[in-house]
Amino acid sequence: MEIRKRIFEIVEPRKGKDRGSILYDAFMLIMITLSILPLCFKETRPVFHIIEIVTVSIFIIDYLLRWCTADYKLNKGFWSFLIYPFTPAAIIDILSILPAMSLIAPGFKIFRISRMFRLLRILKFLRYSDKFELLWNVIKREKNVLLTVLGFCLFYIFVTGLIMFNAEPHINPVTGQPTFTDFFDALYWATVTLTTVGYGDLTPVTDIGRLVSMLSSLFGVAIIALPSGVITASYLEELRSRKQQNRRTRDKENSGEEKTDDGSRND
Repeated sequence: MEIRKRIFEIVEPRKGKDRGSILYDAFMLIMITLSILPLCFKETRPVFHIIEIVTVSIFIIDYLLRWCTADYKLNKGFWSFLIYPFTPAAIIDILSILPAMSLIAPGFKIFRISRMFRLLRILKFLRYSDKFELLWNVIKREKNVLLTVLGFCLFYIFVTGLIMFNAEPHINPVTGQPTFTDFFDALYWATVTLTTVGYGDLTPVTDIGRLVSMLSSLFGVAIIALPSGVITASYLEELRSRKQQNRRTRDKENSGEEKTDDGSRND
């Protein structure tokens, strides 16, 4: 039991001063970076094959270590071992491992879509990021506001897309080129306009279409700014809360050390 607990303390990212955990985290970050490196190249090189075998072998060992110590993480006894494979982090781990099956057995040709699955390895970085944990806490705290804004955005995109699809001709009368050939094109246009990106590949040619485009751009500025302000305010509040918590923790540790010193002097 003590060995498994020590393994858990090492493989689980810690905020303390455990040297073993710090070294393990640094090693895993290096392995994740190496595993993503081949995705930066179109051509395949022999060294990439070696990197894939080595890094995936380490990912498998890491996955098994986390699985066999799941009871310490989830605190649900025996059920922890059954629940762990279905947790988000474990699913990301297993999906990032699956592409390597084609290296082990050629029969796993389905995993040749693996370049997309390998991109999931980027998400493994998040496990070792305190900043992402902080941002995730902010999102959970403000989820009701953010979901309301998201719902309004989706409704506005649907309405403006529907108006544009029915107001605009499907063929540009000036150039003879197709414009909004289907409703998805209209939704795509409404999304990039609402976010004020405006790629310019789809543009209205009628006066009513241009009017809708102007209104959508103006509303987009306000709608996009709203969740940004909410997240920024909550993020700063979370930072202040963590600083206060860390300060209290340090004060307790210092007071504990002082009591120990006093006790040793009295002895």
